[in-house]
Amino acid sequence: MNRLRVTPGPVLAVPALWLTTRALMLWLLVHDSGPLLGGGSVAREVWRLYFRWYGVLAHGSFPAHDTLWQYPPGAGGVLMAPSLLPWLTYFQAFVVLTLAGDALVTVALVRAGTRAGRSLLGAALWTGGLPLLLHIPLARYDVQVTALAVLSLLALDRSPRAGGVLGALGALVKVWPALVLLGTPRGRVTRGAWGWAAAAGTLVLGVLAVLFDHPLSFLRQQGGRGVQIESLGGTVLNLARQAGWPGRTRYRYGAVELVGPHVQAVAVASLALTAAAFALLVLWRVRARHWNEATPYDAALSAVLLFTVTSRVISPQYMIWLLGLAAVCLTSRHTSQRPVAALVLTATALSTVVFPMYYREVIDGTWTGCLLMLTRNGVLASAAVLSFVRLWRAAGADGKNLRTTEPRPDSHRLPDRVLSIS
Repeated sequence: MNRLRVTPGPVLAVPALWLTTRALMLWLLVHDSGPLLGGGSVAREVWRLYFRWYGVLAHGSFPAHDTLWQYPPGAGGVLMAPSLLPWLTYFQAFVVLTLAGDALVTVALVRAGTRAGRSLLGAALWTGGLPLLLHIPLARYDVQVTALAVLSLLALDRSPRAGGVLGALGALVKVWPALVLLGTPRGRVTRGAWGWAAAAGTLVLGVLAVLFDHPLSFLRQQGGRGVQIESLGGTVLNLARQAGWPGRTRYRYGAVELVGPHVQAVAVASLALTAAAFALLVLWRVRARHWNEATPYDAALSAVLLFTVTSRVISPQYMIWLLGLAAVCLTSRHTSQRPVAALVLTATALSTVVFPMYYREVIDGTWTGCLLMLTRNGVLASAAVLSFVRLWRAAGADGKNLRTTEPRPDSHRLPDRVLSIS
């Protein structure tokens, strides 16, 4: 077969773009006191909140009585990692490690994109798309989580075991990376990835439970969360304010939430939609008949999109997850998610306009704030629906594409995982 060669030019353009854009992001982080950059609220989360949690973790306990602590125990490892660079302040070390995680994702995407039959579009999307969030990615630990998810997906093709372990580690840090294993091909790949994920997750969770007190305290805080103002439910309630709904905003559980009549009903509806999304994904898994090298990538993006748009919380840093998964999809020429990636980029840019630029408008429930949220969430919802529809059709779940990756009876030596086409 003909092999496609990647010329040095595009490969060298990626690190050049990365250095330029990350320098700009660092400059914005240093100057984030401006009103359109959040008035210092973006960086404050690291040097005030994360550093406070670091102090608690250093004494051998998770922040059990802090309502802002809503993360799985693996997050403790990320928040303690800056201690590996003792010659820097906690804030400086955190940013350095975040940039290192960002660089690791970029390198992994470049390596995947330069393989035969692959594409560098994924590396370009991640490198050029992340700065659309301005300096937010440098002051949140979602880049590190996304790195684990990206590496898990890219490892599945060659080592399902490694992919499973990385997915489990990501899930222990922020839950959602567990979804990246949804689209593994049936047979040995699924058994290897899911089995090793379960074993690694159990082992690491056990170690954390021995080393720290209250490892599962985050569950109590998660259960008490309401409807964040940036979620789909929050957008509906904010529009209702224009029609006379008497609700108001309140800062709770680390986010601006809406409180008032019928909020609990909206929260329950969000949970019901999440359950429905999970049921659809299980149905896809059961009915899917065709896997190619991009199917695990596409399934991961679709799953995380569905869970994001039905969540009670859609913080701007969630877009980091979607950018990373969309970038992995674009490394394959067989992906069904190219138009979805474009919608994710659009939603990312709109998220920055919402926060930090015009967040006061959103909190106050003005028409400007309502329209911004309606547009951003409308794009996200469209991306989720389009992603699932294209995933469904590409996998032959509608019964029209009957090709399958299962080995033929007379081909006993064929592996039951999909090999890269070159």
